[in-house]
Amino acid sequence: MIFQNVKIALTSMVHNKLRTLLSLLGIIIGVAAVVAILNLGRSATDSITSSMNIGGIDLVTIYPQGNNRDGNVFDLQFGDTLMSNVSGIKTVLPIYTSNTRIRSGQDVKTVSVQGVTSTYFDVMNTELLYGDYFTALDNINHRQVVILGSDIAKELFPAGNAVGSYLSIFRNQSKRYLIVGVLEEKEATLGANFNSSIFIPINTFEQRFMNMSKVSSYICKVNDGVNTIDVSKKVENYLNDLVGSDYFFVYSAASIVEMADQVTGTFTSFLAAIAAISLLVGGIGIMNIMLVSVAERTREIGIRKALGASPKVIRGQFLVEAITLTIIGGILGIGFGIFISYAIVNVVGWNLSFSYGAIILSLGFSMFVGIFFGWYPAAKASRLDPIEALSYE
Repeated sequence: MIFQNVKIALTSMVHNKLRTLLSLLGIIIGVAAVVAILNLGRSATDSITSSMNIGGIDLVTIYPQGNNRDGNVFDLQFGDTLMSNVSGIKTVLPIYTSNTRIRSGQDVKTVSVQGVTSTYFDVMNTELLYGDYFTALDNINHRQVVILGSDIAKELFPAGNAVGSYLSIFRNQSKRYLIVGVLEEKEATLGANFNSSIFIPINTFEQRFMNMSKVSSYICKVNDGVNTIDVSKKVENYLNDLVGSDYFFVYSAASIVEMADQVTGTFTSFLAAIAAISLLVGGIGIMNIMLVSVAERTREIGIRKALGASPKVIRGQFLVEAITLTIIGGILGIGFGIFISYAIVNVVGWNLSFSYGAIILSLGFSMFVGIFFGWYPAAKASRLDPIEALSYE
């Protein structure tokens, strides 16, 4: 019986193409808007998360501020102290940072020089364009070796022959450093602009370049499977007790991602709720076309009742027609919404992330609209008096 009613509904739609299309526009537009908004919201969130992952979603960075009340707590050994007191940390990398002038031939530039350990590059997921990283032995022996960011290498060595050459780094006096590697281009993250920085062993920085009173920053890598935000909060609590809140700043990419998820999620839900209003408008259109259909087929209803069709059967026929209309509108709307999503993400440069929940929700809501707005016309048809219906002109 249901398949027969669906067939009747499709036949009616084919015979009244323009009227059917106009009645479905509200459903199509509403569903397309909901699907597109939720897909774009998901894509935006995934894009933010992906960008943060490049810089390390599993990293927590500590920036010492001012002169703390207990003297120089933030020294090279502080990482070991932190790991002993805060669980969930795999390793802590101290970093010295300063601006300085460098010279190659006649070219002089001001750059950021960073003193790092040999494990820094692995933790920060950097790749070499050519050459090698400096080693732990280079660090122990305070060797004057340097790794260049991609932009520095391009400007000073456009021919690409940087490795093996020497670079003069100025502080109180000029010292020559052997270039051992050049990094591939990488997005700036966690306060480090890799492309326009140079990197030397941390012991070399402290002993031969600049003796700083405290470490510039610490990068904490979190253990696999451990929540980065939880570790970040533990670090903050520990440092609050150790030196006070005025003497450090803690940054975590994971906390930014969480905040972005909340903001985009709330905004997306708000827009989707507004878009869903058009589904209600579309439902009114479905009710209108069903009322017209009942009026046009009054004699047909009378004949069916005269032949023994019960009110339940008549009601089911028109209700199935209404649901069929909204399901078709929902499917067309989903296809249109996916097309809109694909077009927009191509323009803004995101990767499209499908919200399958949005598709299921939109289709389910379309069916609900069909039932809700189709019930009254169906009930009206089922209550028609067969004698009056047969005499209807």
